[in-house]
Amino acid sequence: MRTPMGAIGKVRQLFAGGSVNRQIFRAAASVTAVGIVVKLVATGKEIAVAGVYGRSDAMDAFLAAALLPGLLINLISESMNQALVPTLIRVREQEGHAQAQRLLSSSMLWVCALLGAVSVLMALAARGFFPLIASHFPPAKLDLSIRMFYGLLPVVLITGVATNCTAVLNTFGRFAWPALAPVLVPITILTAALAWGGRFGIWTLVYATLAGSLIHAAVVVGMMEAGGYSFRLRWHGMTEAAREVTQQYGPVLLSAVLAASGLLVDQSMAAMLPTGSVSALVYGNRFVSVAIALLAGAVSTAVTPYFSRMIARQDWRGCRHTIRTWVRITAMISVPLAVLLIAASRLVVRIAFQHGAFGPRDTSVVASVMAMYAIQIPFFVVSRVFYRFIIAMRRTDLALYCGMLNLVLDILLNLVLMRWLGVAGIALATSLWTISTLFFLWYWTSKLLRERQTGY
Repeated sequence: MRTPMGAIGKVRQLFAGGSVNRQIFRAAASVTAVGIVVKLVATGKEIAVAGVYGRSDAMDAFLAAALLPGLLINLISESMNQALVPTLIRVREQEGHAQAQRLLSSSMLWVCALLGAVSVLMALAARGFFPLIASHFPPAKLDLSIRMFYGLLPVVLITGVATNCTAVLNTFGRFAWPALAPVLVPITILTAALAWGGRFGIWTLVYATLAGSLIHAAVVVGMMEAGGYSFRLRWHGMTEAAREVTQQYGPVLLSAVLAASGLLVDQSMAAMLPTGSVSALVYGNRFVSVAIALLAGAVSTAVTPYFSRMIARQDWRGCRHTIRTWVRITAMISVPLAVLLIAASRLVVRIAFQHGAFGPRDTSVVASVMAMYAIQIPFFVVSRVFYRFIIAMRRTDLALYCGMLNLVLDILLNLVLMRWLGVAGIALATSLWTISTLFFLWYWTSKLLRERQTGY
């Protein structure tokens, strides 16, 4: 069997005469390496926090409180990055740095206002929706969770700013240090939990999360300032570029909401199956999601600025060459990895989980789920190349249509496959709609390139 490392050894053959592809490869490799470091530190933080607080009611309350802020950051800030970066690069290439700075200042003000408004709304509505999120919490535990949620809400704005600054840093080739900066958050939490967890109790995690987020934001803002962009919150009017970002933002945000809905649908439908099915779904996806986050995240981060720059210069031949190159590279790395995870699924699950109350029968169920989830790895990772090209083309409407199609397919495939394969059928359904996503994005990428190159 060809290993992922063996596939990497063949990557250089694809770089003949392609300096852009070499730059993308260096960026993707650095983001992947740094991502592994960040995840290892985060794992160490989880172990330390578990040692201090265990499976206590206070820890349950904190985890429930932290769930929504993370979701809001991913939905609002990450969607803004996808809408902003292609237009920011186009404006910088065609109109100069000063106009790009004005667009950035307006966009930063807009996203900060949106994050702030959503945070206020969530604070006002917290006592209404928290009983739904934590329906089995006793009153004292529920009240503690809500109070910690209030304490964590500033993280939405702080981390949103840090996320946007990181995306801006990527536009001028800064990848490794911005990707490493988030490690400051788990380091701060780990240090605080060990030093003051006994003194301040569970609130130590709230204070440390706030402090770590502030440090992270300050570092990336400083990097952005050093790179030539100033952190200014100033509205420069609804210019053509600002209007373009606004128009692109809506579809990306809605597609992100649909993706989050798909996860909720899967867990809700797993809850219809025998006891333990929801846990099996989560455990089975743990290693697969890490592999996807590292590979797809690195590729997405690396290719977006270069696609945006080539599109701004109307270098369609360069776009086509880069797409072909990175489809091959991602396939060469992700296919062997998927095969490896499928073949070793039972061994991995047994080593990672089979102890205590988790027995051999649980291993069998979770391993089958993991194998079904792992099928999606090459299709998802390769599809990110097409997806980022489409986003760079400022066709976010296609991302929305793709998200709508995925949600419908997810529900239909779940209904069919869970009857035959149980909870593993839900995992297989995810892999199948990922395959349809790849073909959808490939078709539209080919169509857009053909239209630009031929004029029809």
